[in-house]
Amino acid sequence: MDSFEYLAKTAFPLTWLLVPTLGASVRARRARTRQEALEIWQRWWAVGALGCGSLWMAVSFLAVPDGMAEAIGFGRTPFEFEIAFANLGLAVMGLRAARAGARERATIGLGAGMFLWGAVAGHLYQWFAHGDHAPGNTGGVLVYDLVIPAVMIALAGHSRRYATSPQPVPGPTG
Repeated sequence: MDSFEYLAKTAFPLTWLLVPTLGASVRARRARTRQEALEIWQRWWAVGALGCGSLWMAVSFLAVPDGMAEAIGFGRTPFEFEIAFANLGLAVMGLRAARAGARERATIGLGAGMFLWGAVAGHLYQWFAHGDHAPGNTGGVLVYDLVIPAVMIALAGHSRRYATSPQPVPGPTG
């Protein structure tokens, strides 16, 4: 695999971070309060990052299990089927979080974290113990797995703090 192909494959999961970040940034500019801006960020992050990113992974592991096994540096096993349905569960939680309150979003973020942060530990183990530098084991997937739940939990925490006293969003001069 040449360097460009490797970079493209390892960076692809970052799409599921970039799109919601750009969408929320644009949409939140029109928010009247900090609470409204946080709500916008939470919805974009839940649907775009966790929901769509996990749905993409579920479909990928079901539709092209051999390709996904190769991408993570493993041989084909029943593991791909299990990972597909674990990701489907995360997708459902992400889509649910779009209409949830801050407390439920924090719980969804924690639930996603248990799976995704466990996956990070597995990726790092494979990397350092077995030299697995496959594009689906290192790089973008590590960032994705670390950041998605952390941002969901942080946004939900901020939202709970601002829920009782909405703050105006500072304007261009303030």
